[in-house]
Amino acid sequence: MIRNVLFCLLLPSAAWSASPQELEQLHAALQTDELMAILSEEGIEQGEELQSEMFPGRGGIGWAATIEQIYAPERLRTVFREAFDDALVQDDISPLLDFYSGEPGALIAKLEVEARRAIMAEDVEEAARSAYTRIVGEESPRVELLDQFAEINDLIDRNVAGALNSNLAFYRGLGSGDGFEMTEDQMLRDVWEQEPEIREDTTGWIFGYMTFAYEALSDDELRTYVEMTATDAGRDLNRALFAGFDAVFLDVSYALGAATAQFSVGEDL
Repeated sequence: MIRNVLFCLLLPSAAWSASPQELEQLHAALQTDELMAILSEEGIEQGEELQSEMFPGRGGIGWAATIEQIYAPERLRTVFREAFDDALVQDDISPLLDFYSGEPGALIAKLEVEARRAIMAEDVEEAARSAYTRIVGEESPRVELLDQFAEINDLIDRNVAGALNSNLAFYRGLGSGDGFEMTEDQMLRDVWEQEPEIREDTTGWIFGYMTFAYEALSDDELRTYVEMTATDAGRDLNRALFAGFDAVFLDVSYALGAATAQFSVGEDL
C-alpha cells in the first residue's frame, strides 16, 4: 500500500497541468496574437529608423523584405507561444481563465491591448506620460495602486533587464558579420552604460502606459486586478508573459543585428 502511494506521488499530476485547450483559451483571452501583430508593426517601423541610422540611403527592397521577415507576426507568435506555454504548462491556470472570462478581467485585457496599440503614436505616449505626472501631482489614490501593481509584477527591473539583454543580443548579431570589432566584455560594458537611461525611459513609459490603459477602470476594479496579480496564478502568468516577450525580443534583436551587419558591408539588394 505504501509503495503504491509513493509511486503515484512521483508521477506527474495531470490535475495541475494546463492542457493545450486551456492554453489556447488563455491566449485568446489575453489577445496575444493581437499583441504580436502590434509588435510586428512597431518593429517594422523601428527597422526603417535603424536603416536611416546605420546605412542611410541603402538597403533598398532587400532590407524591407528582411525586416518584414524578422518581424512577421506568425514568427513572433510562434516564438512567444513556445516560451509562454512552456512557462505555464505545469501550472493550474483555471483561476486565470476564470478571471479573464468575467469582469473586470475581460475588460482589462481589452483595455491593455487597445492601449498598447494606441501608445505606439508618439503624441499618445507623451499624453500618457503627462497624465501620470498629473495624477502624481494631484496625489491621486490611483498612484498607490499603480505603484503596487508595478512592484508586485516587478515591471521596472524585469523590463530594464529585458531591454539590456535585447541590446546585447543585437550587438552579438552585429558581431556575427564582418567589420564589427567588439569583444564580449566591450559589448557588456557598453550595454551596461545604457542602464540609467533605459531605466528612466522604461519607468516613464510603464507608468504612462498603466495610467492610460486603466483610466476607464474604477479604483475597486483596479484593486481587484492588483490583488489577482499577487496570487500564485497571477505570478505564474506574469512569469510566463515575461518569458514570452523576452524570447521574442532576444530572437528579433539578434536577427536584426545580424541583418544590419550584412547590409552595412554589402550592396543594396
